[in-house]
Amino acid sequence: MEQKEIVHIISDSVGETAEFVVKAVAAQFNGGHIEIRRHPHVEETDDIEPVIEAAKKQNVIIAYTIVVTPLKEYIDRRAGEEGVIAVDLMNPLMEAFMKKFHKEPYHRPKLMRKLDQEYFKKIEAIEFAVKYDDGRDPTGLKKADIVLLGVSRTSKTPLSMYLAHHSFKVANVPIVPEIAPPDELFSIPREKCIGLMISPEKLNEIRKERIRAMGLKSDANYASFERIYEELVYAENIMRRLRCPVIDVSNKAVEETASLIIEMFKNREELLK
Repeated sequence: MEQKEIVHIISDSVGETAEFVVKAVAAQFNGGHIEIRRHPHVEETDDIEPVIEAAKKQNVIIAYTIVVTPLKEYIDRRAGEEGVIAVDLMNPLMEAFMKKFHKEPYHRPKLMRKLDQEYFKKIEAIEFAVKYDDGRDPTGLKKADIVLLGVSRTSKTPLSMYLAHHSFKVANVPIVPEIAPPDELFSIPREKCIGLMISPEKLNEIRKERIRAMGLKSDANYASFERIYEELVYAENIMRRLRCPVIDVSNKAVEETASLIIEMFKNREELLK
């Protein structure tokens, strides 16, 4: 059986980046037949010393991703003293960034993990918006960060998705005169709710365009002013009952409305601090 070479990996995080790089390099030499020994979450020099000793005894390489300067300097010094090859996988690129952007790095470990957490939070919010779109499941209202309500064609779904990309869990509720709003809507904090209103003229224009796109008759009740007035009055009464903030979306792009909502919620968070 072929003897596997050993590479020790030292990281102040989990060591995934270093392992990926080491495997990529090893594939160029022996098909990747190496044994990787990870030493993650290194925070003190005492965590490093046993790895230096092991690498010296085995006559193998250390690869490391350490961003805390004293720890990096300790590895370089001790590896030099013991004749161990220790390769810094991050510093050359860090120096290139410093030269290019004229900035100093934070030198804080686990920032990538923090970015990963933010990414997964965003994905979770997007999945939430899809699951609780268009009032499909009213149980989502209590779990939501934001609840949007409005008549058809007030951009509830696009707004939900846009806000989800900013990591807000958003549910939306269509307001239709023939269907009573879910009971859950009246049991959540009113601060969560945002009503979306629109001028009758703009809604008529949007709905006519929607009807044309669907290949239906232009005189459909859906776009009639009588129906639109009925829906808007009903929606206004619901919003008044909830005592929730209301945004007029008549001449606003989705991004503009979303910015208003995000600012609204940020201001509330500041007041609660």
